[in-house]
Parts: sequence; C-alpha cells; structure tokens
Amino acid sequence: MRLLVRLFLALAVIGLLLLGWAGQEFRLFERGWFNLKTWWQPAGQSIGLDRYRVVVEAQPVEGLDDDISALTYDPDRKTLFTVTNARSELIELSLDGRILRRIPLTGFGDPEAVEYVGPNSYVITDERQQRLIRVRLEDDTMFLDAGDAEQLSLGIGLNGNKGFEGLAYDSAGKRLFVAKERDPMLIYEVHGFPHDNPEKPYAVHVVQDRKRDSRLFVRDLSSLQFDERSGHLLALSDESRLVLELDVEGRPLSTLSLRKGFQGLQATVPQAEGIAMDEAGTIYLVSEPNLFYVFKQAAE
Repeated sequence: MRLLVRLFLALAVIGLLLLGWAGQEFRLFERGWFNLKTWWQPAGQSIGLDRYRVVVEAQPVEGLDDDISALTYDPDRKTLFTVTNARSELIELSLDGRILRRIPLTGFGDPEAVEYVGPNSYVITDERQQRLIRVRLEDDTMFLDAGDAEQLSLGIGLNGNKGFEGLAYDSAGKRLFVAKERDPMLIYEVHGFPHDNPEKPYAVHVVQDRKRDSRLFVRDLSSLQFDERSGHLLALSDESRLVLELDVEGRPLSTLSLRKGFQGLQATVPQAEGIAMDEAGTIYLVSEPNLFYVFKQAAE
C-alpha cells in the first residue's frame, strides 16, 4: 500500500513539474490570463483581430514550390512582396496571390524578411548575419545586388538561423521594427536606418523595450506589421499559431488564431511566415511552402 502511495505521489509531482514546464514553455498561463481579461473587459481601442474571418484559405502560389518567407504591402503599387531564401528572390504578388514578377537577389546571404519603407524602397534582412539591406526597386529592375545597396549590420546576440525574422516600418515615427525569432525573442526599434537625408550625419540608434517583449505570450516571432492607422504593432508567431496585437505601450490587446475552427479556418495554418496589412485593414498572410491567405474583418 505504501508503495502505491509513494508511486502516486511521485507521479503527481512529475505531473506538476510537466505542467509547470508546459505552462512556461508555451506561455499558457499568460495566454490564459489574457483571454480571461479580454473576455471580461474587451479592449475598446483595439483593431479587433478576433473579428477577422478568412476569405482566402491555403491557396497555393502557383509557380512557387517552397521557401516563401515574409510579406509586405506596397501602397503605391497596390501589390505585395515576399522573399525566398533557398533560391534568393524578391517576388511581387497581386492581392489575390498571383506572381507578377521575380527579381533575383545576389549577395543577400539568407534573406528572411522584406519591408516597404517608401516609394520604390524596401529593406531586406539577412537572417544569419543580422544585416539590414535597403534596396531600390524600379519597374524595370531585373536583379538586385546587395553590394550596391545601403547596409547596416547589427550583430546583436548572433544565434545561427534564429536571427532577424520579421520587419515592420512606422513611416511617421521613422522606426524600423526588427524581430529576433527566439532564444531570446526580442523586438528592436531601429532609428536612423534607412538614411533618407544625405544632408544630415548618419546616426543609428537601436532601442529595446524589455517590458513589451516580456508581454509577448508566444513561442517565437515570424513576422511583424505596423498599423499606421492605430499605431499598433502586429506580431505573428508560427509556433503559437497566433497573431498578437500590441498597443503603443506594448500591451497585448487582441489576437487572431491560426488554428482550425477559429476565424473560419477549415485547417490550421501549417507554417505562417509573413503578414501584411493594407490601408483598408485587410490582412494578408503567407505560409511555407507556398500558401496564401486573406483575412477580413466581419461586418458588425
């Protein structure tokens, strides 16, 4: 009898330890507390990600077999841009997920993210070397060489392929948000890059908000999107199957689940890699190897 009691107590302790580990590893306690708070008192100033519903689900990007990564919206061209890293290319997509053109990339290392920062101007990340590379893209551009571009190397906490995974740009505040995927998971704010005023000295300032980063109850960061209308930041997590909205103070406000049964999804998004939003608030998302999604807010 005593042996059974001891065995039961040992199993109970192991169970509690596993529960504690899972809660910490998957941020279950923080996410549960957030869900309780938002159910009890919904955030009035949020974008309302929970009200979004999928309207295009898991549509293959024809002509692209794998390695799609990142997404950004170009308000001038009214198109989307993504990058691939196995065969490095910058790819322009229509808003319904069709390939419009492909631009080979040379010298970009491991391109993982792309972000529109102004007319004909984009920043591409080299994940492993933590480089930010600003390129100019004209309608007749046939290829892009990193050697001809403005570059910034940060080299903060180098960690193999868990480097710079996502970008977002605040055009009013001239801030470039840079997401480090994990180990540790961080969001940097880079001021002074790209350098747009040649009459002023080149001065780069990198800011980290540890309080905001500690509130990220997700396991990794795959992509970022800055909403110019609200000033809020959207953070995409592949491993947590979640899009998280953060307010100007870095506080979580709302979430969009990428799991089956939520937001109208018939199946879980397999490997979400990039998120973008247009001026109307429509959310575009890409998932490896080559899947395309569109989410729109349901009418109230």
